Amino acid sequence: VQLVESGGGLAQPGGSLRLSCEHGGFTLDEYASVSWFRQAPGKSREGVSSIRGSGDITYYADSVKGRFSISKDNAKNTVYLQMDSLKPEDTGIYVCAAMKYGHTWYLPYEYDYWGQGTQVTVSS
Repeated sequence: VQLVESGGGLAQPGGSLRLSCEHGGFTLDEYASVSWFRQAPGKSREGVSSIRGSGDITYYADSVKGRFSISKDNAKNTVYLQMDSLKPEDTGIYVCAAMKYGHTWYLPYEYDYWGQGTQVTVSS
């Protein structure tokens, strides 16, 4: 199983970025969820958003609701995170993770596989 993130970079406050998580070795419907976490310097890893492997149920942290949108393209084996109205506090390393049997999307220990992460910096 492989998870490869891309799309990070530098954005100005109020700007947008779209992250991609390409997954290999499994199809989405084999897994309970694929999610995005982020980690800022000196802070613990935070669940940002999640999408169920089957169907289109999505979850968001309160801090990103209304600004971020998660989606998937099964044909491309890719999960996306569209990030709009970015704020400096969104800065961090964004990591994609896959959960095969877990139930609570925002708990890191429920996940079986992790990507390497992509850096997002929001600054003027």
